[in-house]
Amino acid sequence: MTTLHIEHAISDFDVWRTAFDRFADVRIQSGVRAARIQQPVDDARYVVIDLDFDDVDNASRFLGFLRTRVWASGASSPALVGTPHTKILRPALTGDGAAEAAQRSRRST
Repeated sequence: MTTLHIEHAISDFDVWRTAFDRFADVRIQSGVRAARIQQPVDDARYVVIDLDFDDVDNASRFLGFLRTRVWASGASSPALVGTPHTKILRPALTGDGAAEAAQRSRRST
């Protein structure tokens, strides 16, 4: 599983959500398997989006689409403030391995 991780400031969550929802079909057609939207507990004008893909190629293509077709247009991204920060991520540890690493980290501090 590959994750496209996106963070950016917004001017209004409801406006941002309406724009995000308009691209639901494109996300499905582009291979998005799951989406998680989060906000910092202390900042209602910031969103963190994680989009899961089967592979890096699909995540990269979708990031290109966002950069050229969505974020480049004020009409397509009306609540976007500034430039989004993105990373394409792959799992380093999952399941029990992640729990074990966290325990080792706590013991070493």
